[in-house]
Amino acid sequence: MRKKKGDFYISLFGDYMEKEKQVELLHKTINGVLKAFANSIKDGSDFIPVDSYVPENFYKGTEKFLKNPSKNGKWSLGYANVNLTPVDYAKRAYYMGGYISPDNKFKNLIEEVIDDMQGRAIALDDGSGRGVSVFCTIDCIGTTNGDIRVIRKMFKEKFEKLFPEKKIASINIFSTHAHSCVDTEGLWTDFPGKLFRNLKRKYTGKGVLERGADEQYMRFLCDGVSDALIRAVADMCEGELTVAQKDITEDYFKNKNRPSAPSVVTDITRLTFTPDDKSKTPTIIVNLPAHPDVAGLPVGDEEGSGRRLCGEYVHYMGEIINKAGYNFMFFNGAICAIYMDCNVTNDGVKLNHRYEMSVRFGREIGRITLALTKTLDEIKKDKLLYDEKEIAEESANAAQNGGKYTLWCEDWEPVQEKKVKPLLNIRLKEVKIPIKNALMAAAGKLKLANFKVLVEGKQEYAVYSEIGYLELGKELKICMVPGEFCCDLLTGGASLYADGSVNKTDFGIPSLREIFGEDTMVFGLANDAIGYIVPDNDYTMGDPMNHYHELVSLGCKTGSSVMNGFVEMAKELGFKE
Repeated sequence: MRKKKGDFYISLFGDYMEKEKQVELLHKTINGVLKAFANSIKDGSDFIPVDSYVPENFYKGTEKFLKNPSKNGKWSLGYANVNLTPVDYAKRAYYMGGYISPDNKFKNLIEEVIDDMQGRAIALDDGSGRGVSVFCTIDCIGTTNGDIRVIRKMFKEKFEKLFPEKKIASINIFSTHAHSCVDTEGLWTDFPGKLFRNLKRKYTGKGVLERGADEQYMRFLCDGVSDALIRAVADMCEGELTVAQKDITEDYFKNKNRPSAPSVVTDITRLTFTPDDKSKTPTIIVNLPAHPDVAGLPVGDEEGSGRRLCGEYVHYMGEIINKAGYNFMFFNGAICAIYMDCNVTNDGVKLNHRYEMSVRFGREIGRITLALTKTLDEIKKDKLLYDEKEIAEESANAAQNGGKYTLWCEDWEPVQEKKVKPLLNIRLKEVKIPIKNALMAAAGKLKLANFKVLVEGKQEYAVYSEIGYLELGKELKICMVPGEFCCDLLTGGASLYADGSVNKTDFGIPSLREIFGEDTMVFGLANDAIGYIVPDNDYTMGDPMNHYHELVSLGCKTGSSVMNGFVEMAKELGFKE
């Protein structure tokens, strides 16, 4: 029988061994080599003992959870956005976060800007007097908790001067996980060069370590985001909040998941805020679980390097929604190995540039978002949603290239929209996560990522991250997770059990939907970016093709640390076991 591509790595240890044992042996070998490398590097000068950790710029949320809207309950929402594209990108070196590959000669210097890198902010209050909660989503690969606490500090200082009568309940920063924006984590910024220079300085004891992310740019970003949050608060007005949700099927998602974790959430969720003052612009908030990841990849010799700054499909989704007369806000979901996909990008329509896949996908998702509650007749009467000339051209283009053009609204069925009662409950919780991935320990020692590393013992380290739980009315229950979350941890999928896991053991901790209810959603990369979050029992470095996520994870205790945090939070909030 012909071997699969991924089996090559495992067969290095010989066909005489069972696959499970080969995986285990390779895991121990890789982990041992990485640990020896990490242990050879001295601890960072800013490492602190775990007992000395003191939380700074952390907001717990609404201390008291309400079961019903308050007597004076009324939604208020404000919106603002900020352009985070560096104006001097042509004169100064900026690097994309998300790609570092041989195709790019391990250099991902931004050479061109296709569209803006944005931060989108909302301020939200339910009128209960418990305080304003603010949210900002940044077009970037990820924002670490260290930088998020800088943003909070900046925002707080501005907020208290401008709005002394108001109270802050929570400050929440998210990332779209766009792979073609400026590197905000520092793991892709001239990585080979900084790795070599910082290693040299560590081993010789001479010189100052270079931070991974560009410090000048991160100051610009933090200031811009904090300012956008302030403007969102200033923009607040009363209105009505509604929600619509539709299963758009797996056609829109490319599941590159490990074989043991086949589940994927295929819903798109739309929240719409309609101001009472009709002169104010309404706001659409979207949740969709899919990687925005294609624009920066090189495609053939004629395409050049592919190193173009781009907000990926999120940007083009926003374009369509903005054209319809709405502000646009986006939250990603449980995106561990879940990527954007759609018939429109595989139907034979010729694309001259890789980023055009993001353009077509984003615009289509934008149209679907606007059309959720519309009938097919209503869709066909709206030129923004149904452009007959564009459809005819693309259909002819597809036929010319041997494809079959597919139209997103074929067999369309609208969904119902529901009012969301003015009730906002939010709780944040710090969770300690051991750093068991020696590669991440090395990155911390070399100052390549902005984490506050805690020392738990000899060559034993941890970080504090955050989890969150958000209720909007009785209609929406949302878990905020600090990384790329394995969908099985939300849905209770196969990899949580012995038969479906690489280690042939049970995970032993309930899924989020078992903890909080079957209708629970996820907002991913919330208030941190710790990489992939996978079940402990399905964690291995011994199968690189199917389990590549582990290389960009804090380690084998990440999943249980996060999920146990949610179990504790649920108890604190009075959920029944």
